[in-house]
Amino acid sequence: MLEVSGLVAGYGQITILREVELRVGQGELVALVGVNGAGKTTLMKTIAGLVSPAAGRISFDGAGLTGRGAERMVQAGVVLVPEGRMVFPRMTVWENLMLGGIHPRPRPHREATLRRVLDLFPRLAERREQKAATMSGGEQQMLAIGRGLMAEPKLLMLDEPSLGLSPLMVQETYAALRRLNAEGLTILLAEQNVKLSLAVSTRGYVLENGCIVLTGASGDLARDPATRKAYLGRL
Repeated sequence: MLEVSGLVAGYGQITILREVELRVGQGELVALVGVNGAGKTTLMKTIAGLVSPAAGRISFDGAGLTGRGAERMVQAGVVLVPEGRMVFPRMTVWENLMLGGIHPRPRPHREATLRRVLDLFPRLAERREQKAATMSGGEQQMLAIGRGLMAEPKLLMLDEPSLGLSPLMVQETYAALRRLNAEGLTILLAEQNVKLSLAVSTRGYVLENGCIVLTGASGDLARDPATRKAYLGRL
């Protein structure tokens, strides 16, 4: 579904990504792991059209979309749930969700999609009229994922969804991701929590200093002693 080849990107004169190669098949849950500063967020933003690549190619569903911008990527079905949640704090839960489905492609189905989101995250239904700023971090993460789902993604990308959450909220968030993937949604997951991300994914990529240094089945990456010592730390 997603194919990234030879991708070079960064900010101004600073190059972050160097010849990145990555593929995500339809229905997969793929983990992108690495330490803070490895380039995971930059890679997500470049795929989402928020950062223009200096070189390389991004294709989705067989169409070349390199450098087409965020609106074109959302239209194609690529949706990013950013690091730090980035909900609209002064808006209610309902208003945040409605904005997630504002693009012309998902807009006609917003009510049906909203019912699906509230079924996945019942707590959002309970807090429908609550301002996002008054919610806990875990509830805001649910809202951010729900807002992303309102855009009817074919590929849902999540950047550090467990960051700053309590163990219970991490468990609830990842249970939702497992359910979404089991229902057929393709997911690309960027995480510093290596043990957790490899446990839920089928394949993984290890990003180090802007380069993909390892790739393989998630179970193989998690078990390999050399991989654990060199790139993944103690699991």
